[in-house]
Amino acid sequence: MTNGQNRCDILPGTHVRIVLKKDQRTGNLTPGIVKDILTKSSFHPHGIKVRLVDGQVGRVKEIKAGPY
Repeated sequence: MTNGQNRCDILPGTHVRIVLKKDQRTGNLTPGIVKDILTKSSFHPHGIKVRLVDGQVGRVKEIKAGPY
């Protein structure tokens, strides 16, 4: 499992856990599958921002090869 700070590690279809804007204080992670990558830069210290297939938007905190 890796962190989500590098854009090159994330592709559409990747299984990730993100932190939603409303959960930033608690650090609660939401699992999902990446639909779109929203961050244009190759690196972001707080995590690459993505949209999941269910429409939720957040910053990637964990990347996993398989399903959760």
